[in-house]
Amino acid sequence: MLDEPETRTGGAVAPPVRVVDLGPGVRAGFTTRDGGVSAAPWDALNLGRGVGDAPADVTENRARVAAWLGAVPRFGRQVHGAVAVRADAEPWAGGGAAAPEPACDALVSATPSVALGVLVADCVPVLLADPVARVVATAHAGRAGLVAGVLGAAVEGMLAAGARRQHLRAAVGPAVCGRCYEVPAALRDEVAADVPATWATTSWGTPSLDLPAGVVAGLGALGVHGVTRVEACTRTDPTWFSHRRASAAGSATGRFAGVVALR
Repeated sequence: MLDEPETRTGGAVAPPVRVVDLGPGVRAGFTTRDGGVSAAPWDALNLGRGVGDAPADVTENRARVAAWLGAVPRFGRQVHGAVAVRADAEPWAGGGAAAPEPACDALVSATPSVALGVLVADCVPVLLADPVARVVATAHAGRAGLVAGVLGAAVEGMLAAGARRQHLRAAVGPAVCGRCYEVPAALRDEVAADVPATWATTSWGTPSLDLPAGVVAGLGALGVHGVTRVEACTRTDPTWFSHRRASAAGSATGRFAGVVALR
């Protein structure tokens, strides 16, 4: 795993990306805040629409990520649920990249020209691949989505597209950690009743949730054992966008992404 420097691909500037290995023939990684054109407070590689950033800047930032990835990533309209959509079929089939983004928190593709992305700023971005059957997926695993079963939806979507469970690999990206994600005790108990690995305590001794640990445990329960985890907390590491950090300062923030494509 490494941070690739800026390069030029087909005339476009490709930003530095935290690369993860999901097997031969798969390009995958997590963008940082660097390498984009957005002004403060979205500086600089904000990939999220609808957070107040200039649309033209977001379009340029997404083009730069596409230059690194080798294809334009498709994103869903994330709603903290457990719906998985085939991104290489409807709703894009009739409208291409300009088609409306479907409400979903998991995307699946078995087509090299159709790359995938998942947007986050504290929730857990998950990238999955079967490099043998050549199927990839993304999952947006926030607290509600994790409990609702978004990981299972992503895996089932991959299996329906031809993936084999024994070949699945995953990368769990940067997210707010259990030492920082303070929640009421009742909420911690409620979530941990469904996902025991999320039960945690903050560094200052109050109830919290460890969503990345819950995701890793959930993937294991689904039979995904080739799991890589990027050990970074978005709340404390300014490399990444963080809604919680920005809210504490009374500011807006951008979104970084996990992206994956078949080569």
